[in-house]
Amino acid sequence: MSILNTSVSGMLANSNWLSSISQNVANANSTGYKTADTEFSALVDESPGQASTGAGVTTTTQSLNAMQGQIESTSTTTNLAVQGAGFFVVSNASGSTFLTRNGSFVPDASGNLVNAAGYYLMGAPTQGAAAPSVNSLAGLQMVNVAGAADAASPSTKASLVANLPSTSTVYGPNAVPPTALPSSNPAPPPPPSYTAETTVVAYDDLGGAHTINLYFTNTGPDTSPTATVPPGDTWDVAAFDSSTATPGAGGPFPYGGVAGSPPAGNTTLIFDPTTGAVATGTPMTITVAGGAAAGGATVTMDLSKTTQLAAAFGVNSSTIDGNAPGSLTGIAISASGILSFQYGNGASQNAYVIPLANVPSPDNLTTALGDAYQTNNASGALQVGNAGTGGLGSVDSSSLEASTVDLATELTSLVEAQSSYQANSKVFQTGSDILSILNNLKA
Repeated sequence: MSILNTSVSGMLANSNWLSSISQNVANANSTGYKTADTEFSALVDESPGQASTGAGVTTTTQSLNAMQGQIESTSTTTNLAVQGAGFFVVSNASGSTFLTRNGSFVPDASGNLVNAAGYYLMGAPTQGAAAPSVNSLAGLQMVNVAGAADAASPSTKASLVANLPSTSTVYGPNAVPPTALPSSNPAPPPPPSYTAETTVVAYDDLGGAHTINLYFTNTGPDTSPTATVPPGDTWDVAAFDSSTATPGAGGPFPYGGVAGSPPAGNTTLIFDPTTGAVATGTPMTITVAGGAAAGGATVTMDLSKTTQLAAAFGVNSSTIDGNAPGSLTGIAISASGILSFQYGNGASQNAYVIPLANVPSPDNLTTALGDAYQTNNASGALQVGNAGTGGLGSVDSSSLEASTVDLATELTSLVEAQSSYQANSKVFQTGSDILSILNNLKA
């Protein structure tokens, strides 16, 4: 009977191995599938005071979830793969949370990203702001890419690099003869005197374009108590919205329709007398007013690279952020899991952070339908974080992780399992023959 029981356990164990092999072969092309491995361990029958005897074999099947599959490129931006440790956080239609490496996400009829197994991708909404740090499942919701409205981006930062001629004429109330500065916004005649002028285009909160006139006026040596010896030259910088300039031959002053209206931005630059570099007076804040229904915008303009040298006025570079309204043209997903909407005007708006999750023992996760997993006591507690941090891998967009099944290895194992099963069946047959002989013994 011992022979029969041992051989039966051998056949059962190899049957389990064959079952794992067949499961692996069947999922050789399943996205994100992890190879199932069958481990054999001996059973013994041991009684107190007696030598142990063999009792057969048992098996344990484990999914090798920590194994990295090959990353393959696709033409779908929302197809995602994890390069390194971690799983996507997903939910089913009932709202239960799972983990998966199957990143075959595409929008459903409502715009929610769902994979081929019916699991919805979860992410943390950013409301267009910087990416938040995700450290739990709280606040995660289905990632939705439908209905992203046209978006405008207000101007907030600008920089201007120019040279102001040190040999230019001095203007202002203290000049001889005295002249009006642009920052006083006088009514002509006479028009104010200034050294140089240039323009930049800024955008308000609703994407309205505003041409900003910038006036630079040499106002002579610094006469403040803290002036250097020799004193550096001072320059008055005034910014006005060109749309509010007085039309006609007397324009552009006054701006805003009223003489003396304050400029949109104003600062006094003081230059180092030995290097010609800006010593004080930067940055300058420019307030961009919106229309009747539009919000304004506040722009901080960096003038720190401006120089005062014995050369003609010239603008070397001028940059400003912000965009006019634009329609959605696409979606981008970064390696850190930030999903952003891309617009035709060149603007980009963060929409979600797609976190990754991991457990101390990924191979002990409970396997669920559709290449998904759930945590248990053996796997350890769930750890959620941003991709690329805390030991988590990165997110590859327009990519899928292939199955980790190696068909050559599986087919080789298939032959081994079949031979072992057949050998155990021969042992069973031998034990059956011996039992038959015993039953046929006669006195």
